Amino acid sequence: MALIKTLLLTSAATLMTVSVQAQDMPKKIGYVTNYATHEWYQNVIKGMQARGKELGIEVEVQDANLDIAKQVAAAEDFIAKGVDVLIVTPVNEEGVVPLLRQAKAANVPVVLEGNPVKGMTTMVAICDYDTGYHSGVAAGKYAKEKLGSVAKVMNVGLPLLSATVLRSQGFMDGIKTEIPDAVMVHDLDGGGNPDRALEVSSAALAKNADINIIYGINDSSALGGLQAWKAAGKSQDGLLTVGTGGEGLAFINAIEKEPSYRIEAAMFPEKEGFTAIDAAVKLFNGEEVPEHIVSPTAPMFGDEWKKYYDYDGTSRAIKWDAVNALQAPAKCMKTSADLKK
Repeated sequence: MALIKTLLLTSAATLMTVSVQAQDMPKKIGYVTNYATHEWYQNVIKGMQARGKELGIEVEVQDANLDIAKQVAAAEDFIAKGVDVLIVTPVNEEGVVPLLRQAKAANVPVVLEGNPVKGMTTMVAICDYDTGYHSGVAAGKYAKEKLGSVAKVMNVGLPLLSATVLRSQGFMDGIKTEIPDAVMVHDLDGGGNPDRALEVSSAALAKNADINIIYGINDSSALGGLQAWKAAGKSQDGLLTVGTGGEGLAFINAIEKEPSYRIEAAMFPEKEGFTAIDAAVKLFNGEEVPEHIVSPTAPMFGDEWKKYYDYDGTSRAIKWDAVNALQAPAKCMKTSADLKK
């Protein structure tokens, strides 16, 4: 049965690829990323460039470096140069709204990556709540087996973005399916970067170190929380660290070296970049696309990452067959709209 399912999924992926290749191709796609020095976006770009090369499309990248004014200027520059399609990872959700209007007036289709924006045509992104939820379920099962069915969580979050808020909510809801009295001891704003995550985690642990699970909305957040734990001189015995993203090499090194880093909610940035290019091709051809094109995720325990990546000690290579065989949900359990209810 599992073999039949795998064959069906592989066939579906193959048919999708063939249909894309039969279409007219844009000559040039412009991608404005929000933070190109981050491992996640570096691997998103690798996925875009790999797919672009395969389809004969030039993919040019500009970095906003977390500056919305710079992002708008870069997108305007791409429009002026006459790119066929824009792909944008929003620095913030409100700041990109006027940009979408400008692109529409110039008849340039826009694909968003990662975060929704009012007035968008389509977005390629994971189901953030689902990703947190399934890693929470895995963490709850681990805690029942290894931590005495106790779950006291330090959430190293990022309240600025709806996507990351959904991950944290999903994680707590997921863990409570296994341990109903699980509690969030600390709900922190780690800024999504390791330095800020370390700072706020250190301060929180100084006030109350009675936790046994560190959850990070991305790998930097999880690793910043773990670093704070270690800097306080605490043993990792009886601790579980859960990362999110599978962004680059950091999570692989952590799983291999840190005893508490056992679960990773992998989001496959290369796949997201690959899918964004396919979405751009469809918009270029005037095809109808879903508002949210879901990119797959998978919770990985221990060395299960080896199913999806090769690692030679200095770089990693995605195993496309394994990742393309993953089935994304048809619909997310919760979305950013649910946060406003």
